[in-house]
Amino acid sequence: MPEQPEPAPFNGRSETPAERADRNFVEMLQGFRVAVTGVQVLFAFLLTVPFSVGFAKTDSFDRWLYYVSLVAAAVASMFFIAPVSQHRVLFRRGLKEPLVHRANVYGLIGTLALAVSMTAATMMVVDYLFDGLLPVITAACGALLAAWLWFIEPLIQRLGNSEPS
Repeated sequence: MPEQPEPAPFNGRSETPAERADRNFVEMLQGFRVAVTGVQVLFAFLLTVPFSVGFAKTDSFDRWLYYVSLVAAAVASMFFIAPVSQHRVLFRRGLKEPLVHRANVYGLIGTLALAVSMTAATMMVVDYLFDGLLPVITAACGALLAAWLWFIEPLIQRLGNSEPS
């Protein structure tokens, strides 16, 4: 039996590139599970909205907000689910590393789509309840908070830490 190569230490871990790819994929899927649950709840809610009595009272602007929110939730769902489906198609083909990198990009796109959906849905509901600038201010605050928490803050940390993770 040929000798197995000695795992190279990486970031304080002793794992092979294949083991690292496996671990990264599992960790990523755990994070996706949290996001997918939120997307599914939002998407299910959005699918019922047009059938409610109050939807007939919405103006054209709110219908466009609804459309943006619905489509963005669908897009987020597709991007969050894609890595699992692709993993099944690529199973045992030795392509885990590129799948991990692609899944990371899909996760970022899915998170962006989720932020768009949540912002549009929030603005639609607040616009239905209140007139004036409150819907715009509320949506802008939500979008800025999502941008900070989900993208800007970790990007600042990433740029400040030059070591690979």
